[in-house]
Amino acid sequence: MTASLAHLTERDIAKTIDHSLLRPELDDAFIEDGCRLAAEYDVASVCVRPVDVARARALLGGTDVAVGTVIGFPHGSHVTDTKVFEARRALADGATELDMVINVGALKSGRDEDVQRDIAAVVDVAHAAGAIVKVILENHYLTDDEKVRACRAAEAGGADFVKTSTGFAAVGATHEDLALMRRTVSPHIQVKAAGGVRTLDALVAVMALGVSRVGATQTRAILDDFRARRFAGGEAEIRPTVGLASGDGGY
Repeated sequence: MTASLAHLTERDIAKTIDHSLLRPELDDAFIEDGCRLAAEYDVASVCVRPVDVARARALLGGTDVAVGTVIGFPHGSHVTDTKVFEARRALADGATELDMVINVGALKSGRDEDVQRDIAAVVDVAHAAGAIVKVILENHYLTDDEKVRACRAAEAGGADFVKTSTGFAAVGATHEDLALMRRTVSPHIQVKAAGGVRTLDALVAVMALGVSRVGATQTRAILDDFRARRFAGGEAEIRPTVGLASGDGGY
């Protein structure tokens, strides 16, 4: 089975992308250039390090690009009060999307209620400010049963999205995990793929699985490829079996 570009617009593709600017070595100029790129291509959001939120908000003011950041990143092992503090500070700096990492150790210990409470505490702060929360499961460390339990804890905690990974583990998004997550959560909970979606083919393939957001560093290449194919006729077929690359740090 194949998916076609014929019924997708550039906006459909762009508004699926959270442009990732999370690697620790990125300097100020790289962050600023990344925000300008996000505005140029009118993507869904930038996902920046907490220290960069205020700068990103200033650069993206007046655009349709949201500012997102990470909470409890990358391991999820912060105490809940710390995650809540991070969330409050990020919201005050102008973030409207928060990608938080679950307490992986608690999940693997069978303390699902603690995982749910940790999520709910951040969700409560975010939703009160009109922001959304994407809950990162970090699937590389989880069994399929643990992935299902994490999805259920995220939904019970009020999350808006479940997300595969930070991009910093050895393996990011896989088609199998995305399909499992999509069928586990209710239709109103969205799914985000992060880690390894670096081409237009890979992006459209995960969209076909029910993914509505993708963390990406290769935004320009993806959207330039879309434009090139459209210019050439727009009927190129996308193969959903195209593999995802392994994580390279920050999507």
